[in-house]
Amino acid sequence: MSNDNSRKLYDLALKYIPGGVNSPVRAFKGVGGNPLFFKGGQDAYLIDADDNRYIDYVGAWGPLIAGHRNEKVIAALQAQLQQGLAYGASTEAEIEIARRICELVPSIERIRLVTSGTEATMSAIRVARGYTRRDKIVKFEGCYHGHVDGLLVKAGSGALTLGEPDSLGIPKAYTDLTHVLPYNDIAAVEKFFAENGDQIACVIVEPVAGNMNCVPPVPGFLQSLRTLCDSHGSVLIFDEVMTGFRVALGGAQSVFQVSPDLTTLGKVIGGGLPVGAFGGKQEIMDMIAPNGAVYQAGTLSGSPLAVAAGLAMLDIVSEPGFYTKLQARATTLLDGLQQRADAAGIPFSTNQAGAMFGCFFSEHKNVSQFSQVMQCNVEHFQSYFHTMLNNGVYLAPSAYEAGFISSAHGDTEIQLTLDAAEKAFAAINA
Repeated sequence: MSNDNSRKLYDLALKYIPGGVNSPVRAFKGVGGNPLFFKGGQDAYLIDADDNRYIDYVGAWGPLIAGHRNEKVIAALQAQLQQGLAYGASTEAEIEIARRICELVPSIERIRLVTSGTEATMSAIRVARGYTRRDKIVKFEGCYHGHVDGLLVKAGSGALTLGEPDSLGIPKAYTDLTHVLPYNDIAAVEKFFAENGDQIACVIVEPVAGNMNCVPPVPGFLQSLRTLCDSHGSVLIFDEVMTGFRVALGGAQSVFQVSPDLTTLGKVIGGGLPVGAFGGKQEIMDMIAPNGAVYQAGTLSGSPLAVAAGLAMLDIVSEPGFYTKLQARATTLLDGLQQRADAAGIPFSTNQAGAMFGCFFSEHKNVSQFSQVMQCNVEHFQSYFHTMLNNGVYLAPSAYEAGFISSAHGDTEIQLTLDAAEKAFAAINA
């Protein structure tokens, strides 16, 4: 495939944008080569600046669960465009999306809309600290909760891709209040709570880790967090920016039957537009201004466009059987990939949570720990990524990112992907 236009655009971008990109993982640092620039998408496909078509398993990093340019979402946006872009004031549609989310996710009694996942997690932690009058927080290795100062410690996502899990520019005083524990290690959490329980404001966790690739919780892990937080008066926060309305209609918390005190959301609830939200128990959410003394505000919070797209997307995912079909397609894809990797003699395994999946070039058949993720063969992934790309399949340009399938991916797209994968596994051995 020719990528001449993408190369030219990247060279131009380098003159004006740090690294030529507006989000680090887009730079292809984790896989090598020049990043692609895209100009369009339709259904399960992306179209780059050179008119190459790719089957897309990134889906704008999760929100496009119904594929690109879904007709219902586009129609909702067009209708809102006729009414206006933004008002800086309240709308009836904000009430409607809040009502819908509260009904679909029972642990959320009150919710507030923001404009990004980072803003949602930052605000949720501020509320938790205000509610408990405590300062210390607990997070887990490889879990990424946005580029918040106090959370960018042993984070996943682009931080892992660049090999720099921490960031310059963050005062040590901020990170001193953040305590990082191993994901899926119940004993480590119990020990930390036994020693520090009365000082912990909150525990924040991805109920399914999606930023060190896709790593589901081991049995009992989330339940243990719920029990420990209850015993010590700490707030349990589920970061479902990625998993909310992606792994199931009620989010990961409905799958694992664990109710957090606060939940952060994003992605799907904006239908592909910038959005975020945080919500939970009324007594905690009532700490927020104007009801309480915890301040949070945003000029574009509840953007009419994002809310319109989000409501349309919630209609789509609420259709009977939507998630059952989606999960089945993801399973078919992953089973096919495993069969081809095994046939080629490539150490390889997969994880799945609904329509979210992870692929690991690893001897471990059940990757469940951050340390296991870091032992994966990155060179194999790099070879695999480029062969897939050259055969029309676009994956996240990092070994540490989850993949996403949409309802627009049909039998044809899955078979084309498996055909490309067979070539990619063969190329690793070449």
